Amino acid sequence: MLKDKNIIVGVCGSIAAYKSALLVRLLVKAGANVQVVMTPDAANFITPLTLSTLSKHPVHIKYFDTESGEWDNHVALGLWADYMLIAPATANTLAKMANGLCDNLLLAVYLSAKCPVYFAPAMDLDMWKHPATQNNVSKLKAYGNVLIPAGTGELASGLYGEGRMAEPEEIVTLLQHEVQKTLPLIGKKILVTAGPTYEAIDPVRFIGNHSSGKMGFAIADELADLGAEITLIAGPTAQTTISRHINRIDVNSAAEMLDACLYEFQNADACIMSAAVADYTPVEVASQKIKKQESSLNIGLKKTTDILKTLGEIKRTNQVLIGFALETENEEQYAIDKLNKKNLDLIILNSLNDDGAGFKGDTNKVTMIDRLLNKSVFELKSKTAVAADIGHKLVELLNSK
Repeated sequence: MLKDKNIIVGVCGSIAAYKSALLVRLLVKAGANVQVVMTPDAANFITPLTLSTLSKHPVHIKYFDTESGEWDNHVALGLWADYMLIAPATANTLAKMANGLCDNLLLAVYLSAKCPVYFAPAMDLDMWKHPATQNNVSKLKAYGNVLIPAGTGELASGLYGEGRMAEPEEIVTLLQHEVQKTLPLIGKKILVTAGPTYEAIDPVRFIGNHSSGKMGFAIADELADLGAEITLIAGPTAQTTISRHINRIDVNSAAEMLDACLYEFQNADACIMSAAVADYTPVEVASQKIKKQESSLNIGLKKTTDILKTLGEIKRTNQVLIGFALETENEEQYAIDKLNKKNLDLIILNSLNDDGAGFKGDTNKVTMIDRLLNKSVFELKSKTAVAADIGHKLVELLNSK
């Protein structure tokens, strides 16, 4: 949920600043881009070098460097951030934030920030309970800032009570949940198919194709990042998903994929059929390995059930169905025919005539055509970038239902 998010971590002068090291580490591990802004007093509790090493960015403390003459652009930092997290937030900093004071770089960044601001207080019990502190917290909440509640436990003074900074793991989990709420596909169930199917000839041989499954797996990961609940039905492939929020169902044959799709499609808000399903399967499957005896071998084939067409026939009006068309000639016309015949909301066309498109590679070049025959042509991109384009289009289609 935090992948590629820009997060400013503000660190104030508190003994709880030691927790900031783990907080920064966890955010970076979650895939976030982290920059640390410290108050001058915070450097007495944890070194800027520690936080710089963990965040992989220089730590910001002063408005300007007197030796180089360079200034730290607090406005640019405030605009850069997707989220600002002040942890630990001391009573002194909370009071300044609540009343608009600006006597250090952290406060200047806070006042410049356009993003959501979260603060995790850390102070002794009596300081936390004091009416002035509670009034400042109420002001900040009224500004739209989000309080990360202080915990209860042993305090630096030796007292036991409320005022401990929330644990880094709790803060990261809370932030992940907050980010999740803003994702465009949260609450949506999406079915994705990927890879080839293998149609058995005998126990050791099969009819298949060159699909690697890379495109379908990239789509599944992208849609999971957008908040969707993903079911991925995958034919035989060596691909793995990045996201842990994907339910993967492995199948081999077109018949197995059909059965899985029919079951999962019932509860899906959308389905993206990127699998390269076999059009034909052997009439009979030999129970034993066929021996090499004759100079030629004839295998009778029969059509497989058209999964995409079948789903199009049972599709509800509030469902979105997207198919792929890999063509070698008359590409656009064949894609439009497929769009109409199979009751699709969108067809994604790629051509084996385009360098870098098609099976096995890490890139693809697609054209998207919707039911109104609106056409979007994209340049050659990585399959990850193509998946992002597909995710954006899917959000549009679902919002129009």
